[in-house]
Amino acid sequence: MAAQPRCIALVGPAQSGKTALLEALMERTGSGERPARSGDGNGESRPHGMSVEPSVATLNFLGDPFTFVDCPGSIEFVHGMQAVLPACDAAVVVCEADERKLPALEYVLRTLEAQGVPRILFVNKIDAATQSPRETLGLLQAASASPLLLRQIPIWQDGAATGFIDLALERAFVYRNHAPSAVIALPEGELPQEKEDRFTLLERLADHDDVLMEQLISEIEPDRERIFGDLARELREGLAVSVLIGSAARGNGVGRLLKALRHEAPALAETRARLGIPADGPALAQVIQTRHTGFGGKLSIGRVLRGAFQEGDAVTASDGTGARIAGLVSLGGGQAGRIASATEGETVGFGRLEGLGTRATFAAGAAAPPEIAAPPPPAPVYAAALRVRDRKDDVRLTSALAKITDEDPGLCVEQDADLEEIRLLGQGEMHLRVALERLSARFGVAVDKDRPKVGYRETIRSAAAGRGRHKKQTGGHGQFADVQIAVRPLPRGEGFLFEDEVVGGAVPRAYIPSVEAGARAHLRRGPLGFPVIDLCVTLTDGASHAVDSSDAAFQAAARLALDDALPKADPVLLEPILAVEIATPSAYTAKATGAVTGRRGQILGFDARPGWPGWDLLQAQIPEAEIWDLIIELRSVTAGVGSFTARFDHRAELTGRPADLVLANGLARRAG
Repeated sequence: MAAQPRCIALVGPAQSGKTALLEALMERTGSGERPARSGDGNGESRPHGMSVEPSVATLNFLGDPFTFVDCPGSIEFVHGMQAVLPACDAAVVVCEADERKLPALEYVLRTLEAQGVPRILFVNKIDAATQSPRETLGLLQAASASPLLLRQIPIWQDGAATGFIDLALERAFVYRNHAPSAVIALPEGELPQEKEDRFTLLERLADHDDVLMEQLISEIEPDRERIFGDLARELREGLAVSVLIGSAARGNGVGRLLKALRHEAPALAETRARLGIPADGPALAQVIQTRHTGFGGKLSIGRVLRGAFQEGDAVTASDGTGARIAGLVSLGGGQAGRIASATEGETVGFGRLEGLGTRATFAAGAAAPPEIAAPPPPAPVYAAALRVRDRKDDVRLTSALAKITDEDPGLCVEQDADLEEIRLLGQGEMHLRVALERLSARFGVAVDKDRPKVGYRETIRSAAAGRGRHKKQTGGHGQFADVQIAVRPLPRGEGFLFEDEVVGGAVPRAYIPSVEAGARAHLRRGPLGFPVIDLCVTLTDGASHAVDSSDAAFQAAARLALDDALPKADPVLLEPILAVEIATPSAYTAKATGAVTGRRGQILGFDARPGWPGWDLLQAQIPEAEIWDLIIELRSVTAGVGSFTARFDHRAELTGRPADLVLANGLARRAG
């Protein structure tokens, strides 16, 4: 029986060499095609010097099929990795012995640990290493909650790594560029170090193997099959993480990595068990990526976790959404091809699954399957206001935004009617830059981006009275209304209150709602130029005319009365204040605190981040006006891994120079 395809995620910090490793894996297995990317043909990944979306490649090694998914490493695009991981059997974490990238490595490993994904560490760029294996292991161990098992040590010659010793096999290999390593005799000078490191490896394995422990105590040479069986069990049960070494750019160490995956990576049955999926039932799959192609429409990249799908099958998602598979596409490389069916374990493209987004679980038939747990997309931390360059693209912009947010769950769109603004929100400046490039290149919609407006409001600090008299005679019936009002401030958050204290019928009952409507409409823009909130308007007196009074006249009179009263009521600006929670490695908490206080923010406290040893959660309040580019500064002072969540908390008075700048800017905009 042919082996089922295994799905392996390639993850790790940005620019650690994941894409180079995937290309080396494909070269080693004789696959000449590039991995398939959603941006193929549009140059979306390469120009940025890093992957900005997952890419998929299938290959065959010694008769075993594999699908590799190269996941973005930048924290701005890491949500692409989070969507891929649940359906994968294991992950290869590509990293370097670089202390500067340790926080990013820790972030990736914590994500894998939280989802229970088995993992192997591949220490890349060993040809440029300057540390000993023990120093490297000690450095990397700080980022991993699970013990690291060093399985290979480099062979040094003239300060360069020319090969390696496999501690489990007790064999030495010499590197050959872009070719399999050659077996050589164990170098005499390396034997003492090899014996010591091999014993350390076996000692760690013996922590979970009593027989192996007895053999070590009795100085009995363990059987190789037992050693490799223990290594496989440690990987699959998450007891430890194997560490392999190599150089992706030179193709070094790739063969041993493939063999480790072939013999030790979990099979689909174990992945189903991890996800809580029964072995029996209708065909089941999960979407790991969504693409909108220029001619073929929507393509959902998904892994078949149970059973098989055929073109034309009706499917139902966990939320009850139904769809029909319009076609099935293989993902062998840059050139996709139509296929008749998708079998268990395969990762393929499903055509036109409308209504099913990335992370969706779907099954054949009409019954909705249980949802496979996947981390929700991270909350947005950066926003841009969009403006089409050509007004005729207004309608196309809405459609294009719907497609790119369907492809990328890390993006979302907001429409603010009060500020007359469309905003695109995402995970950082580069994330939005890529999204806007995609809007232009793939959907033909060119936009300019601006800093989003802030939802300022104004209120009053004292009581005042005003009168509005509207009188107009133009032939025939005229217009007449006389309104006297009083305004007073309300507690913050109370909004708007209208009271009627008219006595004696000075204002007929039929026109009192008109006064309220006129007041509400006029408060959309107060004397400072912003909506007025948290005040009470009281109708105290007025006058009417039996013929010339009307709803419109009393609305106009109410506006005039507010124009008279509000400037005398000590108006003041209100700015929105956000409750912000910042996640950062503890080593950078002081710098994150400085970023907050430098933005008129107030520190409320901090605590340890649950489940993330060595990380802090910092609570603060920051004005919305100061938070727009906070993520840029925060990542620059936290080795690229700091992030935050924010929500509206309250409004506070804004006075002094900050208020003067807001008012001056508002006047300039109105003049423009």
